[in-house]
Amino acid sequence: MTGSDSALRIVLADDERMIRTALRVILGAEEGLEVVGEAATGAEAVSVTRQLRPDIVLMDVRMPDVDGIRATEQILATMDRPPRVIVVTTFENDSYVYEALHAGASGFLLKRAEPAELVHAVRLVARSDSLLFPAAVRNLAAAHAGRRATDARAAELRARLSEREAEVLRLMALGLSNAEIAERLFLGAATVKTYVAGVLAKLGVRDRTQAVIAAYDCGFITPKPVS
Repeated sequence: MTGSDSALRIVLADDERMIRTALRVILGAEEGLEVVGEAATGAEAVSVTRQLRPDIVLMDVRMPDVDGIRATEQILATMDRPPRVIVVTTFENDSYVYEALHAGASGFLLKRAEPAELVHAVRLVARSDSLLFPAAVRNLAAAHAGRRATDARAAELRARLSEREAEVLRLMALGLSNAEIAERLFLGAATVKTYVAGVLAKLGVRDRTQAVIAAYDCGFITPKPVS
């Protein structure tokens, strides 16, 4: 497809050329998506992303020289308007995946995902109005986040939020979109959007995935694995 100002600009970071080629073919065939760069190592991913300033980076979690976790941290820490990062992995229960989410990634995608799932994930993370694969995130949180949780940290987070904001955060953790939260709470969509923005601001995070990870981390939400 030809590039346009309105297209979502994507960088692919994976040490396997075949994977990058397959991703490029799938995404390049979709209206409104444009692959603008590739990287074969974590260090290249950081450099290319800083240079091209894409909207989305698809980041392999295991790469030479700098892994996807460190690359994600560097990108988010050094850019004034960083892209959203989707971690690409072979196994959804990989401890690296939760570390990547904790480092700031907005979601993750399995390498065996169908093309339609890939496209949906990119568009969903770009909109940032729902949680990517909430059940899988909950399972990861159940396995990894509980070790950081304390009653004091949960109480501290609870004190920052209004009662309605806390309710919205719990529904965000279930993967509900703004429209679905609005329907559940009998509120207008614009009102929910305001509450979500308030939650993000009070937690000091940039998207709803990071808000949910923070809630799991401190014990404000107790993750129960989903079979």
